[in-house]
Amino acid sequence: MQRASGENYSRVKGLVNRNHLHTICTSGNCPNIGECWNAGTATFMILGDICTRACKFCATSTGKPDPPDPDEPNRLAISIRELGIKHCVITSVDRDDLKDGGAGFWAETVRTVKAVNPGITVETLIPDFDGKPEFIQLVIDASPDVISHNMETVRRLTPVIRTKAKYDRSLSVLKCISGKNTVAKSGFMVGLGETEEEVFETITDIRGAGCDIITIGQYLQPEIGFMEPVEYIEPARFVKYRDFALEAGFKEAECSPLVRSSFHAERHILKAEK
Repeated sequence: MQRASGENYSRVKGLVNRNHLHTICTSGNCPNIGECWNAGTATFMILGDICTRACKFCATSTGKPDPPDPDEPNRLAISIRELGIKHCVITSVDRDDLKDGGAGFWAETVRTVKAVNPGITVETLIPDFDGKPEFIQLVIDASPDVISHNMETVRRLTPVIRTKAKYDRSLSVLKCISGKNTVAKSGFMVGLGETEEEVFETITDIRGAGCDIITIGQYLQPEIGFMEPVEYIEPARFVKYRDFALEAGFKEAECSPLVRSSFHAERHILKAEK
């Protein structure tokens, strides 16, 4: 884990603050912020930094969000251009307060980023939009290069750690994405009390939903008050999970303790395009 300091780190931090943007790197207390920001990359978070859900693993603030900022897509697009980013990852808080869950805003953001940054590739890490295909389609129609939606955990533990989200609903989101010839990606955490068999089942389910890319990382408590890890998974087991995923047909499987969904995302798209 690289130290959260350095010239590029300061440059990214300054630009994010100056343009009033949000990143999951800071909101989610990501352990890889030093490495990613020093490499000049960040996962930008749109639609504010207040989530309408309160999942037990996530440090993002929960409450009543502000209305969407109409200038945010443009500020984000310009910031990406300033940073010289070639592969951009965008995520968002859940916005259950909006009729479309924010899908229309998502689509506008992707189109604006692509218009201001010709040749860029865009990965979107989307919420479930209550599993409604018409909202997911809005994002698909904006033509991001990768659409990701995380399962987060195994079936048995989903009601324990996720708010409102459902295991089968998330699978349906992934099927909707992959069914439209879009590169689909998903990920989940381990160390929450799942069994090895449940991990294999989840990998199989994600592949069955049509995903080409999978990420698996160790759950770490983001702050005091959130769920504590039940177990710290040894590196050898992550290798085992990666081998299983590749044998199941994934084009890329990023599996190690500090892996998060957008970690090394620029490498994933290259594998998926082959």
